[in-house]
Order: sequence, then C-alpha cells, then structure tokens
Amino acid sequence: MAINVNLDVMMAKRKIGLMELAEKIDITPANLSILKNNKAKAVRFSTLDAICKALDCQPSDILEWVED
Repeated sequence: MAINVNLDVMMAKRKIGLMELAEKIDITPANLSILKNNKAKAVRFSTLDAICKALDCQPSDILEWVED
C-alpha cells in the first residue's frame, strides 16, 4: 500500500486514547482501530474531517504517501 496512516502518531502527540477519540468522532472503537493500525482499505471524508477536527490537525498529518 502506498498510503500510510499515521493516526497513532497524532493520537500520541495529542495524548488521546482510542476510546476517547472514537467517542468524540462517533465511530466504533473497532473501526477506528482498523484505521489506526493501517488496515483500512478506505476512509470517508466525513470521518477524516471529524478526526482532523478532534485532533486539531491537517489530513497530511494523518495520511502519508510513500513510494512502493
């Protein structure tokens, strides 16, 4: 996969846990965990928007393109 999800890094920087973030953005902890562990095949813009609002960050802080 050429897109890496660095959600765990941003969560650590903001000192927020999985359960707290899941509650803030109204997503199940299981689905957030899939995204956090770079196992997601897709992410909705509405979910990305909610994450960025909750963590006060930009999408580029969470998503990173790397060459295969």
